[in-house]
Amino acid sequence: MHLSDFDYDLPEELIAQQPLERRDASRMLVLDRAEQTWQDSKFERLSDYV
Repeated sequence: MHLSDFDYDLPEELIAQQPLERRDASRMLVLDRAEQTWQDSKFERLSDYV
């Protein structure tokens, strides 16, 4: 693995400038290591994954 593997373009307009009013509404990406699948979720559901 190389540092350059993590170098990518990220348009400025996709970077949040203000936090969400409800912080737990923030999105997160969850990896199911057993199934090797990704799932979009929200931090309000964090306890479902720990």
